[in-house]
Amino acid sequence: MRHRKKGRKLGRTWSHRKATLRNMVTSFFELGQIETTDAKAKELRSLAERLVTVAKRGSDDLAARRQVLRVVRSKKVVAKLFDEIAPRYADRPGGYTRIIKVASRRGDAAPLSILQFVMEPVSFKERKPRADEGPDEVIRAVVEEPPADDADATDEVGEGEEVSDASSEGAPSEEGVSPAGDPKKEG
Repeated sequence: MRHRKKGRKLGRTWSHRKATLRNMVTSFFELGQIETTDAKAKELRSLAERLVTVAKRGSDDLAARRQVLRVVRSKKVVAKLFDEIAPRYADRPGGYTRIIKVASRRGDAAPLSILQFVMEPVSFKERKPRADEGPDEVIRAVVEEPPADDADATDEVGEGEEVSDASSEGAPSEEGVSPAGDPKKEG
């Protein structure tokens, strides 16, 4: 089981996978789109969106620029990311890229995808106004039992016992069911 092990191995060692993704994200920021296999595109999307989010902090944030420079080794590409790409998505709360599936590769039939930036402006759905919520009023159907004859009630009551009103709350009725409808629990 792969509990808490996110990410794909891509058939590479850790250092080779890291170098591959660094090179791919550099090319992606430089060109604006890249065609690769599905698995690599999904890994690349995660990395690219994180870097765009860091770059949205601003071009004057030196710590953010150094954080991106740890992954993207080209200073020209980092400058493009901070000056052109990040301001384009300033009002978008994520989802900067899209993956478009294309035909399989001819040589090994690997499923290919194109990773590209989303160019459409963000549009938020209009929220429906909520109704003024007051205290919840629960309408309960009250089942009224026919009044018991006092003569019958006195016959069942033994000496020294007090006659109780069967319609009071919490007191079980003659049939063993409380007024709320719950069966009488014994023991």
